[in-house]
Amino acid sequence: MENIDSTKYYVLYDGDCGFCNFWVQWILARDTRDHFMFASLQSDFGQKFLKERGLETKNFNTLYLWKPQGFYLIKSKAVLEIAKILGGTYGMLARLNFLPAGVTDIIYDRIAANRQRLATESCLLPTPEQRRKFIS
Repeated sequence: MENIDSTKYYVLYDGDCGFCNFWVQWILARDTRDHFMFASLQSDFGQKFLKERGLETKNFNTLYLWKPQGFYLIKSKAVLEIAKILGGTYGMLARLNFLPAGVTDIIYDRIAANRQRLATESCLLPTPEQRRKFIS
């Protein structure tokens, strides 16, 4: 993948989901140290990410957190790592990382299955500074 900044964490999410977009906005507002970049799973970037790893390219129920030349995490482990990277009071959520993924993913999957009902009506209009954090 071209033009990748290996110092950033890439959050790949369902770009058609209002609930997911709410949480992208939430991360964006708290990313004061400029750690994150964002791409929808439906974008060219997102589809390439999925294909290169042999992952499902049509099901967008999973959040991915990718660190180039390193690792990627999925579902609840991605959420907990994002909280850890944000630090502060959010970092305390990362303490749940001791639980097995099978346990925390049950909660994640329950939320993901109901995310359309949990969606907000707000639409992100990113500032020029925020826009540079999105990859298509």
